[in-house]
Amino acid sequence: MPNLSNRSTAPQPTAQPTLRHTLRAGALASAWALAGAATLALLSSGCAQAPQASGSASPETVQVRVIAFNDLHGHLESSNLTVQVADPAQTGSALRVAVGGADAMAGLVRSLRQSAAHSLVVSSGDLIGATPLVSALFRHESTIEAANLIGVSVATAGNHEFDAGASELLRLLKGGCAEQRPDDPARSCALGPYRGARFPMVSANVRRSGGGSLLAPSWVMQAGPVKVGVIGAVTRTTPQLVVPSGVEGLQFIDEALAINEAAQALQAQGVQALVVTLHEGAEIGGPGQPADWNDRSCPGLRGAAVDIIKRITPAVDLVLTAHTHQGYNCLVDGRPVLQAVAYGRGLSVADLHINTRTGAVDRAKTLARNLPVFNVRTDATHRDKVAAAEPPAYRAALLAARPDAEVAALVQRYAQAAAPQAQRVVGRIARTLDRRGLGDSPAGRLVAQAQWEATRSPDTGGAHFALMNPGGIRADLACRGAPPCEVTYGDLFSMQPFGNSLVVMSLTGAQVRELLEQQQRGGIDAPLLSPSEGLTYRWSRRAPIGQRAQDIRIHGQALNEATLYRVTVNSFMAEGGDGYTVLQRGQQRLGGAQDLDAMLAQLRKGVTDAGLARITITD
Repeated sequence: MPNLSNRSTAPQPTAQPTLRHTLRAGALASAWALAGAATLALLSSGCAQAPQASGSASPETVQVRVIAFNDLHGHLESSNLTVQVADPAQTGSALRVAVGGADAMAGLVRSLRQSAAHSLVVSSGDLIGATPLVSALFRHESTIEAANLIGVSVATAGNHEFDAGASELLRLLKGGCAEQRPDDPARSCALGPYRGARFPMVSANVRRSGGGSLLAPSWVMQAGPVKVGVIGAVTRTTPQLVVPSGVEGLQFIDEALAINEAAQALQAQGVQALVVTLHEGAEIGGPGQPADWNDRSCPGLRGAAVDIIKRITPAVDLVLTAHTHQGYNCLVDGRPVLQAVAYGRGLSVADLHINTRTGAVDRAKTLARNLPVFNVRTDATHRDKVAAAEPPAYRAALLAARPDAEVAALVQRYAQAAAPQAQRVVGRIARTLDRRGLGDSPAGRLVAQAQWEATRSPDTGGAHFALMNPGGIRADLACRGAPPCEVTYGDLFSMQPFGNSLVVMSLTGAQVRELLEQQQRGGIDAPLLSPSEGLTYRWSRRAPIGQRAQDIRIHGQALNEATLYRVTVNSFMAEGGDGYTVLQRGQQRLGGAQDLDAMLAQLRKGVTDAGLARITITD
């Protein structure tokens, strides 16, 4: 493991604040990224135009407001996004509140910053990737431009930042137009020159295989007489979540070790207030029933992020997490740990009180909350109820926030450019096909069926069946109005935004069984692969590990462990994605159509449904 302590940690000159309180350093961010400066700490002035909130800090203390969001995934439009929050007026009840949209997020960010003398805005990863068409059709330049206007101060890389590889990530940071491939509908510089990110991206645990770092490990903000360091890290499982070409030439080392090295380097520079933005997550509540995102009892807190945080140096004062798309506000080893669901539905806000003499955070005074991003569709009663239960400073910000007109105009321009493609009707469905369920979901069965039918003929692979991973289905296929309902290209793209190709391979019956058994590694309630027609089985949730897939049948015949079967999966799974390593041993591989093309062909056959469940779940 490279030793960070041997590299230069000299701080860089402080950048000047702008009207949007963001580091306008796209070129600078790219320069250090391309150079792989492992411990470069960029300094940015804190927002200083707004007055300090009354009574928020003593003369010996500087208050810094940290505003964070995670897993935006290019959801620039609010669509029909909602969030469930506790009903302050009725214990045990919840409100389903309309939220989201980049313009609404920008408005709340601005409102929160106006009541804080010093503030910074953090994106905790997956800003891009697995996005709606309004981002993906423009190679995510629209999302980076929106983040610039929102006022992002610093971001960390999530696993989806690597979907198109390190070179494309660095281009997005630096700016400039991408090369246009003739067969690629995505367009770069579609609305004019693309100038890149005005904020740096940090990640302490991403290293180049040949030595050095891809991104700086940390960033430093100057807030009056004190400094706040922000350290980034991404889940070390990224190579299992991204196609191999996306992480080629990169290593993802232990998150806690890398964070601790970066923290030590910052402390050596005199930075004592430390924030970690970690693209790994946790969960609270029961399976399928998460607890309220501000429930400080944090029932059943669990997950990879918890294990990592327990190994992080006690010097870290605040941890902003991501990746699991959950909402929680917990204490782990005495420091706040937050996540605000996903898609821009909420913000995590923490007020840190920093001693001007020691530079240390007084953790007893830290105030941390998850706040909903109200928008123009939010019911006024819901807005008033939720805001009334928040601390005064946050209550005022929630009630005063209004959508940002500049961000709204940007999103509208990109949405109009995407409209001809997005609104093209490509088929009809008999009902809503959603992603829910422990077994095979209706959406999953439809996708798997489309992929099998695209590869079942001898000349396209001779597949016996297909399997679809639930994580590859990013949206329900909703039936709007009376069925049969029209489906647009934009609907399909939101459902399958990755652009994976189909791969047919030969597996023995024993390997098919091994593949199905690999589903249990996430626990008894882990979602299962959705099969196409041709594969049925019984899943015994509480059977011994290795014996949970039972009565496996291929087109009605019992599985023969010595027989070779032709199996279709997407290219992500074919390389062992989501931990299905047995697929790496598949033989006689044949590449096929794009996943989206298979769905388009399926919908052209007539009014579409998903058929009956093919997995029987038992205890």
